[in-house]
Amino acid sequence: MKRVLYHFPLSPFSRKIRLILAEKKLDFELVEEKYWERRREFIAMNPASQVPVLFENDKYIADSIAVSEYLDEEYTKIRLIGDSIEKRYEVRRIANWFNNKFYYEVSKYIVDERVIKFLNNSGEPNSNALRAAKSNIKYHLDYIEFLVSNRKWLAGEEFSLADITAAAHLSVLDFLGEVPWEYNENAKHWYSLIKSRPSFRPLLSDKVLGFKPPPYYKNLDF
Repeated sequence: MKRVLYHFPLSPFSRKIRLILAEKKLDFELVEEKYWERRREFIAMNPASQVPVLFENDKYIADSIAVSEYLDEEYTKIRLIGDSIEKRYEVRRIANWFNNKFYYEVSKYIVDERVIKFLNNSGEPNSNALRAAKSNIKYHLDYIEFLVSNRKWLAGEEFSLADITAAAHLSVLDFLGEVPWEYNENAKHWYSLIKSRPSFRPLLSDKVLGFKPPPYYKNLDF
């Protein structure tokens, strides 16, 4: 079966689906999509012109949340959303925190200002937006510390979509050298555990023209 993921390396939502596919041990082909260019063929796959889009079983599946749910329901050998209503609630709640609150307070500012503007040649980054993101990220790291202070993983005792979602967002910022790991050692330890998983290793080889990750980015012990 042909399985293709249309993605952009520095999209946290793309990285989330890559991690899910890898955790479920599903083979897939990556096709890089410059979604901001609104390519006609890509808009036909997803009118929102957003990555990721998964092609599988002769159909296109768009929206990272929908793709996450689809993969967990279709491939049940390894479950990432939980096996009870209580677990699924908590996994979805925390994943939603990072897909929305973290994204709009941190990820979107940094990716739009530092990456998309550069690739689009659309001006200098907005320093106020970057300053806000760098301030906001600290209380999100504190929230990670709060969660893992009484649990093994973010949503409980099992590794889940909640961890994948948070790590996907942080991995993009880590590639850009924008995570103040020295601020919170407990959040750093949680991230290092995920960074050491086999599913994460392909992300450490990502390359984006015009950007070079910091030296520690590829180190599992950083």
